[in-house]
Amino acid sequence: MSAIIRKIVTVVEETQMEMGRQVSPPTRRAAAIAVIENPFAGKYVEDLSPLIAIGEELGELLSKRAVAALGIEGAKAHSYGKAAAVGENGELEHAAAILHPKMGAPVRKVLTKGAALIPSSKKRSGPGTTLDIPLGHKDAAFVRSHFDGMEVQINDAPRANEIMVAVAVTDSGRPLPRVGGLTVAEIKGEDGLK
Repeated sequence: MSAIIRKIVTVVEETQMEMGRQVSPPTRRAAAIAVIENPFAGKYVEDLSPLIAIGEELGELLSKRAVAALGIEGAKAHSYGKAAAVGENGELEHAAAILHPKMGAPVRKVLTKGAALIPSSKKRSGPGTTLDIPLGHKDAAFVRSHFDGMEVQINDAPRANEIMVAVAVTDSGRPLPRVGGLTVAEIKGEDGLK
């Protein structure tokens, strides 16, 4: 089963100044969001494998769009994250089916690596909900400068029988990070932690 997509929205956020200080180079993050039909809205279904397949499809599509929006090669991405919001006729397990079993592999392929878990969030809500996409370094979870998040919203999604699915990618960490921890230069990227 392929996703029936009503719309795709891509957002790029660039921070050039923080607390009166220039951020150089600016930090940038992009999210690609798909609004899809929920094939299981309004009914309990034991086998969620069609949604798992949709997650794999959207993983590739959305990560490619987010990377393209940043104007970088996938290998140059620093952080990633994913999130989904199901409309009121869906259930959280529908979002989990899309986000967890198979979405990660195509995202990692687009980014050419990704040893760390992809942070995620899910919720049930209605049109205009804010989707909070947690972010973490793609190769080393302990890089504190990249503990972040991106907030996105589509005014008419998700409708009751829809799911809003997002993948976010960054080309850097937070603006002006200074809380210590493992630095990008110290990453080994072997175990997804350090």
